[in-house]
Amino acid sequence: MSRAPLSGIRVVELGMMVAAPFAGRVLADLGADVIKVEMPGYGDPLREWKDMHRGTSLWWRVQSRNKRLVTADLHLPEGRALVRRLILTADVLLENFRAGTLEKWGLDPEGLRAERPELVIVRISGFGQTGPYRTRTGLGSVAEAMGGVRYVTGHPDQPPSRVGMSLADQVAALFAVIATLAALLRRSRLGRGDVADIALYEAVFALMEAAVTEYAYSGEIRERAGGGFPGVAPSNTYPTADGRFIVIGANSDELFRRLMQAMGRVDLGDNPRYRTNPDRAADSATLDIAIGAWTSTQTLAECLAACERAEVPAGPIYSMADIVRDPQYAARDMLLDCSLEDGTSVVVPGIVPKFLEASGKIRWLGAERVGAHNHEVYSEVLGLAEDEIAALESNGTI
Repeated sequence: MSRAPLSGIRVVELGMMVAAPFAGRVLADLGADVIKVEMPGYGDPLREWKDMHRGTSLWWRVQSRNKRLVTADLHLPEGRALVRRLILTADVLLENFRAGTLEKWGLDPEGLRAERPELVIVRISGFGQTGPYRTRTGLGSVAEAMGGVRYVTGHPDQPPSRVGMSLADQVAALFAVIATLAALLRRSRLGRGDVADIALYEAVFALMEAAVTEYAYSGEIRERAGGGFPGVAPSNTYPTADGRFIVIGANSDELFRRLMQAMGRVDLGDNPRYRTNPDRAADSATLDIAIGAWTSTQTLAECLAACERAEVPAGPIYSMADIVRDPQYAARDMLLDCSLEDGTSVVVPGIVPKFLEASGKIRWLGAERVGAHNHEVYSEVLGLAEDEIAALESNGTI
């Protein structure tokens, strides 16, 4: 891993569940030495989420891959002192507790940076470190609701819907990775670190395109539109003759004309009523009916072949069963076979992004045992002797 992009960078991860741990996973995939701190005994609650293998969730195995796992009880002075020593050896501290928690534990950024000015501290919380909501309990679902994405997700005749994954947490995590890299780059020039403050609701709000600008300008509020793309046409999900669905995005003037030609509807392609996108958006329902009528007479494979010949962007809606059979995923190493400690083979998602010369790799999956790397990390990083580590174990500090 000496060629990996973040080789030589040490990260101490104090987060739980999704946001900071996903950021830590990305950094670890890219070669950083990520040391994840868990509570002794029971560890991160993510260990018990979703599908389980031998008492540990498969999600945990993916989320904690490439990390070294240690324990420390941050409710005890001895545990806080131990973690402080770890942090002061690190390049990055990554956390996702409620605002004020680090300060309560005596791990406030000001004090840490006074001892280690080059330290980068990345903080993820529900509402950020400032403002009237700063001390509220943050959760991804609440952030998606207050960030605007839930309001526009789903069909107009149904209540707002959840996107089928932890959107707010994982988007915030990617912003945290961006913040980490930006702060490390700045440190390479100036010699000192910085503190990044990422709020879950702001990470969601940042994805909302120009929705707030549109509202401030015209008073228009974006509403739920199902599979369509309001203001851009044609772009929607259409049924096929074999009970599948295809997404077609023919939303430029040329793409629209090519799609209409492929459908045998040159009359629509040449119709002055549909010459520009604003023209088409004003009558998108008529176009969706025409496209749906065409796709309904053909199988998914036939629709895809016709769109490919016409060079019109189109794709099937995949389940995980479809994904694991797809040759593009295989060719790009996005489905990797790994083994758990007991030899059980599992498929895990590959690494993003990829590099020509310095790609990351999966070295191991998240360990089943809480504190699996206690002895390795505390001896190697802090220089503790075996009897000192054993004493910390016996008194419940780790």
